[in-house]
Amino acid sequence: MGNSCVTGAPHALLEKTDDPASQWKIIGFSSLLEKGATTVTSDVFHYYGYEWVLEVTPKHKKSGLGSPYVAVSLLLLNTLEAGHVMNALFELSMYNHSNRTYCGFKASNNFHVKKWYSEKKCLIPLEELLKSSDFLVDDICVFGVKILKADISFARKKAAVVPKKVVVIPKKPITVQNLFLQKKEFIKGTYTWTMSNFVDLKLPVLSPAFEVGGYKWHIKMYPCGDQFSTKSLSLYLCMVEPSMLTLELGMMIELTLSILNWKNGKQWTRAGSFVFAGTTNGWGWPNFIPLRMLKDRFFGNIMGSNCIVKADIAIIGSSIDG
Repeated sequence: MGNSCVTGAPHALLEKTDDPASQWKIIGFSSLLEKGATTVTSDVFHYYGYEWVLEVTPKHKKSGLGSPYVAVSLLLLNTLEAGHVMNALFELSMYNHSNRTYCGFKASNNFHVKKWYSEKKCLIPLEELLKSSDFLVDDICVFGVKILKADISFARKKAAVVPKKVVVIPKKPITVQNLFLQKKEFIKGTYTWTMSNFVDLKLPVLSPAFEVGGYKWHIKMYPCGDQFSTKSLSLYLCMVEPSMLTLELGMMIELTLSILNWKNGKQWTRAGSFVFAGTTNGWGWPNFIPLRMLKDRFFGNIMGSNCIVKADIAIIGSSIDG
């Protein structure tokens, strides 16, 4: 069937791609579904002086597609200077165990400080994946990415982008990341942080250190948003001593950060799963909650001048088996 990866109609849009420059193997994929994971993010991989991660959405629902799909997207982390735009052409793919090829799509995106993520690309219907002997074998799914072309421009004005440079993409050995997901015996912990005089805070603040799973953590908040936010509060979970982890000893954290409502007990929550390893010390959300919503007294997140933040942490996997 030409360059199609498989002959079945559900996969007709998938095309054969080159072998990826970076592979992310998820062992125990079904546990993401059992835990209701919304997104799961890889550890950092490096291309040409920039830091990237893959994000997998196990149950992505897109208008017009009906049933949920397994989707992937590419994220450029905080290595692009403000005012610069990177136009990247790349392939997002998954491994076909039957014919030992990668299948997926070419995509492009303009990355900049305020938009550091690409559109989610639907690879395969979740229902088809679970029935498949092609893409899910022994509960293992392998995802890949290869950047084909990238150029960086400087945006002087909204309507004018001045070319700056072309990023040279040299050949490099394939990098492989493994993620072994646990099905039980998770290490869990919860921490609640109450801040006083919140309305007066302008600069970033750190919570006191707390321990979960033998590691010390703190919550980092940018009350007025960091450089990547759009009129929103930014909130992250950070390791106190990231040097304790290496890429080989990385661990998958299921993270839920919440801002509690004093008046009625409700909360504003964001959740995701992230790999913590030696290459990064923190994950979270630059646009955690819009400032207007946060400071609306009707919403009730701020009572007087206090603010309550809660972190729920579970270690659900690691880069090594066992």
